[in-house]
Amino acid sequence: MATQPEIEHPNKAFGYAARDPSGFLSPFYFSRRETGDKDVAFKVMYCGICHSDLHMVKNEWGFSTYPLVPGHEVVGVVTEVGSKVEKFKVGDRVGVGCMVDSCRTCQNCCDCLENYCPQYTLTYGAKHRDGSITYGGYSDSMVADEHFVVRIPDGLPLDAAAPLLCAGITVYSPLRYFALDKPGLHVGVVGLGGLGHMAVKFAKAFGAKVTVLSTSPNKKEEAIQHLGADSFLISHDQDQMQGAMGTLDGIIDTVSAVHPLLPLIGLLKSHGKLVMVGAPEKPLELPVIPLLMGGKIIAGSGIGGMKETQEMIDFAAQHNVKPDIEVIPIHYVNTAMERLLKADVKYRFVIDIGNTLKSTP
Repeated sequence: MATQPEIEHPNKAFGYAARDPSGFLSPFYFSRRETGDKDVAFKVMYCGICHSDLHMVKNEWGFSTYPLVPGHEVVGVVTEVGSKVEKFKVGDRVGVGCMVDSCRTCQNCCDCLENYCPQYTLTYGAKHRDGSITYGGYSDSMVADEHFVVRIPDGLPLDAAAPLLCAGITVYSPLRYFALDKPGLHVGVVGLGGLGHMAVKFAKAFGAKVTVLSTSPNKKEEAIQHLGADSFLISHDQDQMQGAMGTLDGIIDTVSAVHPLLPLIGLLKSHGKLVMVGAPEKPLELPVIPLLMGGKIIAGSGIGGMKETQEMIDFAAQHNVKPDIEVIPIHYVNTAMERLLKADVKYRFVIDIGNTLKSTP
């Protein structure tokens, strides 16, 4: 028989959880583990709402476990540290992203690529090495091994820092790995949502020329005037796409819906790179001959390792790269999920946990 969440661990906790695939979130009492020797415990102040939270509360990927407390863009202030913690102290501003553990011994872990460890542990809805289920950041407290905790620089507001822990690192990592972080390069960004707007901001901070591709003509002014993109293409306008053929060094494709790759491949220069960071539910058609004709690459990228995540957040603070956010109270979370489903947010909801999540006996 499963242990009740309230008494599974010694430290009481409170948050919002989904109980079934309806995805409806409601108050939930549970517990967090004791702060171990290498653990950092912190009071959660803000948590971003990622599109994957929406998929998970509704079990759209087929592996959700209930009750499910979402949230993997979690920031707050340290309340306790274990006796062997070296990097953090009480009062530090910290964050936890998409994972809270990995095997620490495989080649990926040794190469600071914990995000590609076959045994990494998701921040919520996964089984931890102690056998318990992980609960995410729609909650008042968090505890994690210090290896999976990042320091939030003083110059970065906590609410703005939260989405960087998923949306930020998801686009920063491929820009860096595929060498699209050099001044003067021409980078395309497909889709202008939570991921896409961060890709524009990081690419511009690296000194690249940025072209946004979208199916929505009404996003042109936003992309250029507000986010600082250099140009805008309507992806279904054949004349516009034809005029931009062979002009891009690389493309970050953030779209999670099924869409054709051939037009995007055509935009790449020889040896150009199309990097997928969105996750369409159905397979995409891959035309190979256009890849052969230009030595072009299609690749994927998923979040980033812990070393790179800290590097990303430090870079964001130094270059004033911040997401556009809408801060909401926790009781608005179900409405926010409905709006997110309709892409009715610019560009990331962030829950004000510290001021609005109140436990009532």
